[in-house]
Amino acid sequence: MEPARSTVLLAVREALHNLSTSEDGGHILSTLGALKRYLQGAENPALPGEQEEFARMHFSAVLRCLVGRLSPGWLGLLPDGQLEDLWASFFLEGPADQAFLVLMESIEGAAGPSFRLMKVAQLLARFLSTGRMAAVMEGQCRPPAEPAFPLLQETLLTKVVGLPDQLGNRLQRENLEAFLPQNYFPLLGEEIMRALQAVVDSLRGGWDCSVSFLSRVLGKACVHGRQKEILGVLVPRLTALSEGSCLWQRVCWRLMESVPDRAMEALLTGLVEVAAGPEVLSRLLGNLVVKSRKARFVMTRKILFLQHRHSTPTLQSLLGYLAMDSQRRPLLVQVLRELLETWGSSSAMRHGPLPQQRYVSAALLICLAHLGDAELRDSRDELLASLMVGVKNRLDSSLPAVRRLGMIVAEVASARIHPEGPRLRFQYEEDELSRELLALAAPLPAADSPAEVEASPSVAPAAAETPDGGSTDGGVPQARPEGSGSDLDSDDELVPYDMSGDQELKSGKAPAYVRDCMEALTSCEDWERWEAALRALEGLILRSPAAAREVSVELAKVLLHLEEKTSVVGFEGLRQRALVAVVVTDPAPVAEYLTSQFYAVNFSLRQRMDILDVLTLAAQELSRPGRLPKAPQCSSPSPGSQPSSTPAPAWRAVVEKRIRNKTRRFSQGSARRGPDARPNEFNLVAGYFFFPLLRHFDRPLVTFDLLGEDQLVLGRLVHTLGALMYLAVNTTAAVAMGKAFLEFVWTLRFHGDAYVRQGLLSAVSSVLLSVPAERLLADLPDELLEARPWLADVAEQDPDEDCRLLAVRALLLLEKLRHALVPPAPP
Repeated sequence: MEPARSTVLLAVREALHNLSTSEDGGHILSTLGALKRYLQGAENPALPGEQEEFARMHFSAVLRCLVGRLSPGWLGLLPDGQLEDLWASFFLEGPADQAFLVLMESIEGAAGPSFRLMKVAQLLARFLSTGRMAAVMEGQCRPPAEPAFPLLQETLLTKVVGLPDQLGNRLQRENLEAFLPQNYFPLLGEEIMRALQAVVDSLRGGWDCSVSFLSRVLGKACVHGRQKEILGVLVPRLTALSEGSCLWQRVCWRLMESVPDRAMEALLTGLVEVAAGPEVLSRLLGNLVVKSRKARFVMTRKILFLQHRHSTPTLQSLLGYLAMDSQRRPLLVQVLRELLETWGSSSAMRHGPLPQQRYVSAALLICLAHLGDAELRDSRDELLASLMVGVKNRLDSSLPAVRRLGMIVAEVASARIHPEGPRLRFQYEEDELSRELLALAAPLPAADSPAEVEASPSVAPAAAETPDGGSTDGGVPQARPEGSGSDLDSDDELVPYDMSGDQELKSGKAPAYVRDCMEALTSCEDWERWEAALRALEGLILRSPAAAREVSVELAKVLLHLEEKTSVVGFEGLRQRALVAVVVTDPAPVAEYLTSQFYAVNFSLRQRMDILDVLTLAAQELSRPGRLPKAPQCSSPSPGSQPSSTPAPAWRAVVEKRIRNKTRRFSQGSARRGPDARPNEFNLVAGYFFFPLLRHFDRPLVTFDLLGEDQLVLGRLVHTLGALMYLAVNTTAAVAMGKAFLEFVWTLRFHGDAYVRQGLLSAVSSVLLSVPAERLLADLPDELLEARPWLADVAEQDPDEDCRLLAVRALLLLEKLRHALVPPAPP
């Protein structure tokens, strides 16, 4: 045995025996002083070989002995806390990795709350505050003098990252502020920066170093979900340091490249959220996306296609990073192809939530903004083919938001991919989303933004003088005052006559009878008379219901096939209101005719949807309590309906006024009389509206297939049936309608279109609200039992947010129904 090793071994054995058995404070103080000679930085240090031997073989045993002796009585052997300070110095001045492991081992081995546990926890907090964690990680960055033990690094890694969880489990309510995750991980980020600074200093001094342990710590912290805390400290510091130093930039690249693959996703996801722009990402990551397959998958697939929670600036940073280097730009072209293919996929539209579709659309437009004409020209045919397929699929969607996304992206993409060809133009309502997407496609500098140019008073003054002394206000010429010096005498200076209140003179006279209106609409060549007949028809039907009933079916047929032959303002509204008036006047035969025509062959989709709209509005009008005709009757009005401006009031009003004046009331309520009670007119005809629409929904026709391509009409049909079911509340046919409707819903419950599923879920709520609770459980128990697990599954897993909300509402109605019929047992 070497002399140094034997000397240290004998001294440590004697010191451990004295520390374990002695109760003399002076003896313990001298023993600890003798052991402290073997620590670096002591006043009377031992030989370097002895210090190295002590640190390598005996330091952990000494620390465990010191922790084992820790007690209030033992620390009180010397006054003024001398023994406690000397005891703590071994942990704060010795090898940091061994001290940290012994402290964590002591905390984990504690049986429960105790004096020793709290003292060790306080010492660990002091250990962290003095920067010793940086020493722990710095020691793992230097090349080892002896072969390293992978188990030691793995243990250190677990203890360093999992410290808040372990301390929280042990200390419970006595946990210290330094160990809370929101405080610990920013501190860990600061310690990583100190360790990196030491690595850079060593590299400048010619010493080899490795940052793999720091990369593993960073990756594991991100896997634990602490990207915001730790990267919020690292990214600003690394950005500033790498801006003017190639060495720091290389260290950053190596730090990111050495992160294990299993932690790469968590790191990159947090990094693109924290980084303030593509320049920062490029400086910190370099060409990591080219070198690492895992990083390439995360940056070009996972974040773009499998997630949609990131903000638009995050997308701009990520795609801008891909566009900043020539080696990464081919990846941007590949991303554009895949984004366009996913954007146009019918399966992605059916099964993807609307926020994800907006996310993909925004990413697609950002890619188009970054790519040049030459890069797009090389892939023009493939991109145009994907674009056309996507436009068709999106315009066929039943959801307006999906169609609007298709219109916006198609306009921008067609102009960028094929600028020489004809551009696609669509009409859609502008909203905040459309303006944001268009801004992504054509970004402008802040100073050149058209919105700021219009809003700035200095750029566009309200009134600017013209060279000849006149003025303009927003480009509109102002009238000159009389006596101006102009020599021109032309009609341009005449003030136009105000004709805003004039009315166009009509030569045609409006028909006075329903039959005349029908004749004018079918065979008249006088277009003014044709328009006058259309405008007068609704009022004639309501004023002469008996005459309208004689030709109700023929009139409905005429209106259903009526086409706009001239430019009539509000043509669709006039035709629809006239049809509704016909149905309300003669409900049974007209509803039977319209429902039979819904499944007829020679009708367009627009006409079929018009039939559904008319049936819904007519049912709503028929079920309205106290319903009165919209137009006044031709006969003399009743006494109670005389206007207040007549000179002599009706006798009934005079009598009621005298009664009110002679009656003494203790509380003055509302003098208004409620509407007269009337039977629900929809009660007798609900079956004519409802059941024929369910009859042939599964029979495809040559030009009409509800279960195929015409899913928009199917969605409208389901919503119409749900409205009819709701309007049939408390009617005699409600139970039969509810049973048939639930069978219809059960057949289509797994439909792929979100609009159809929304209608089906609304239908369940309509049945629960319309059918009496007792009849539901008596006649529909099996249907309700089957609907409950389906609704629960939709509420949890349906990709459409509106469907999930409707399913939750239906479940709440079911739960309310159960509590109403089966009250909870008393406690």
